Amino acid sequence: MAEELNVLGGPLEPCGTDPMTGFYRDGCCSTGPEDRGSHTVCAVVTAEFLEHQRGVGNDLTSPRPEYGFPGLRPGDRWCVVAVRWLQAARAGTAAPVVLASTNRRATEVVPLELLRAHAVDVPADPGSLT
Repeated sequence: MAEELNVLGGPLEPCGTDPMTGFYRDGCCSTGPEDRGSHTVCAVVTAEFLEHQRGVGNDLTSPRPEYGFPGLRPGDRWCVVAVRWLQAARAGTAAPVVLASTNRRATEVVPLELLRAHAVDVPADPGSLT
């Protein structure tokens, strides 16, 4: 598989490993033919984003052990479905985006300018934010 690039044109950087994210559960927003949802946007989820997602039928807070999914809390970094992120952005509840960890394939759904408008730099140790 060819190296995947981020929306800035560089190598795709890891999004998060606690919890382990990515369609392939490799910590990156990698995508491929099996990923019909395009889990390509590396978001730092907020309470507002999670509430909006629950309201549109995408519960990201409830654990689903059968899928290795622990449930998300505000501050978690997660590869979200591009269409779902765009839906939240249009509703005014977009989660911040880590551009270096967002797959360039996300721009097939979400305009780069919109991703840039919600860009955030996240330290290597997000625990330092608390």
